[in-house]
Amino acid sequence: MTKTSFDNASRPAGFLTFTLHAHLPYVVNHGTWPHGLEWLHEAAAETYLPLLRVLKNLERDHIRFNCNLNLSPILLEQLSHPVFLAEFPHYLTRKIVAAREDEAFFLQSGDGHLAETARFWQRFFSQALEDFKHFDRDLIAAFRHFNDTGLIDIITCGATHGYMPLLGTDESVRAQIRTAVDTHIRHIGKAPRGIWAPECGYRPAGPWSYPVSNADGSPTPPTFNRIGVEQALSEAGLEFFFVDTHLVEESRRTSSPYDRPGDHEPQSPEEDRQTHQPHRSLYQPYYVDGPYDKHHATTIFPRDPRTGLQVWSGDTGYPGDSLYLDFHKKRWPGGHRYWRVTGSRVDMNDKQPYYPLQAAEHTKAHASHFVHLVYEALKSGFNDTTPPILCSPFDAELFGHWWFEGPLWLEAVARNLHEYESGIQLISCADYLDQYPRAGFIAMPEGSWGSEGNNQVWLNPETSWTYSHIYPAEIYTRDVCTAGLWRTSALGLRIMQQLCRELLLLESSDWQFLITTGAARDYAEIRFLTHNDQFNELKAIWQSFESTGALTEAEQTRLAEIELRDSIFPDIDPSLWVSGASETRPDQPGPTQTHPVETAV
Repeated sequence: MTKTSFDNASRPAGFLTFTLHAHLPYVVNHGTWPHGLEWLHEAAAETYLPLLRVLKNLERDHIRFNCNLNLSPILLEQLSHPVFLAEFPHYLTRKIVAAREDEAFFLQSGDGHLAETARFWQRFFSQALEDFKHFDRDLIAAFRHFNDTGLIDIITCGATHGYMPLLGTDESVRAQIRTAVDTHIRHIGKAPRGIWAPECGYRPAGPWSYPVSNADGSPTPPTFNRIGVEQALSEAGLEFFFVDTHLVEESRRTSSPYDRPGDHEPQSPEEDRQTHQPHRSLYQPYYVDGPYDKHHATTIFPRDPRTGLQVWSGDTGYPGDSLYLDFHKKRWPGGHRYWRVTGSRVDMNDKQPYYPLQAAEHTKAHASHFVHLVYEALKSGFNDTTPPILCSPFDAELFGHWWFEGPLWLEAVARNLHEYESGIQLISCADYLDQYPRAGFIAMPEGSWGSEGNNQVWLNPETSWTYSHIYPAEIYTRDVCTAGLWRTSALGLRIMQQLCRELLLLESSDWQFLITTGAARDYAEIRFLTHNDQFNELKAIWQSFESTGALTEAEQTRLAEIELRDSIFPDIDPSLWVSGASETRPDQPGPTQTHPVETAV
């Protein structure tokens, strides 16, 4: 790759920003295997700890990574949960024992290579156990260290990954976001600047109608005007989020009646023209237009499609390479994997043995290929006054869990950019926005990064019944929070806090996703119905308290059981669901604001 000349040799010609979205639905106290707590154990062992090792290696060698890492609020709650902290070492020990048993079996069978692979798994899970103890069982503190040193920028997500385009009230959208910011501050120590909008879902302001009828028979509210996602984010002090390619391609440029916010606007007509070049459409951030205070406009970064497919696809992307570990074929008991992909259409019985060292070495070639793709995508803008930025967002669990060699590949990309002159540098979105201007305002249509780019993954004939329960629950929560009786006693506050927790868990988009994809449909349906039942139990408990000011012994016992099972967001604030709450930014208190939080601005 030849070095391209550009005006300012001390400044990179272009930037690459990785965004890793680490999230799991709430599984603690809701099953173990095959669905439940096992998911959290697998992600911690195969993704979160390997990623921490990568960060440790890069920090040691003074190599930039500077990615945006989303640790979703509900994931933070689980990684700090006493059940996970107690059970994770037992899980790792079981995996080590299973690998030893596999080794004995393979040795007895005369298969020396598979026996060596079994020893590889022993070392892998022993290292995970050693690292977990080294971090004093606190993975959040380990990530926080790299956030504080600038190697990563930890951003937030919806509190329980509620899909914001389909939530039924503005208060529910705002509560997902404000609860997320509060949780982030509690765990990370400072307010987030960015957010991963769940499923990269976006909805602009405008008229909205409920798409389904209420399951409880209550009347469906009429069409009403909704705020846009950008307004709810701006009110919470969040500066940027991510959208899929097509939302930018289908957007229209607008001009704001306000002065452009920020200190890094184009300083000349020439610079302004540079940010509007057609070849830059996907490689620059934009302010989001809409009927909200654009002195505090929120920014979007578009997803790059070509590099995304190259990393995502199991058929044509890196994870499908024949040398890499096959995800699906496992040896039972124990669940360890001993075979490589071999080929995308190869039958399970014909999978060939896995060679860990060969696969690890192969990640370097794929890292070099990826850097070349980024270079080709950005090179036409290298001489622009404002350098282009390519945004590569992925689910974090792709790296390590689904694609076992993925963390090694991420490290290889960082090392490649460090060791070879390409003119491209890794950067976080926050750092980029601190240095360079946005490319103006755009108005986007509704959409997501899901199949077909719309809402159909989450709202379809297989899942619409879930929203017929979510919508009346949201409206009821808003009504009782607004009435305010819960403020008059500790018991009232306690009931209402748990009601809000169950609503947030009911709103998780994971349930619809798992139903639609069939990945764990039965589990998702059971989980949704469990939270719906518990919400209705809490509703009945509240109504009993509302009429008598007290609870029966049975009601107190049941309340305590639900609290113990779903003990998340300990300081959750029911005032977030009050009608019209949180309409002002945290740094600009107003008469309708009920819950001020710190601001990152």
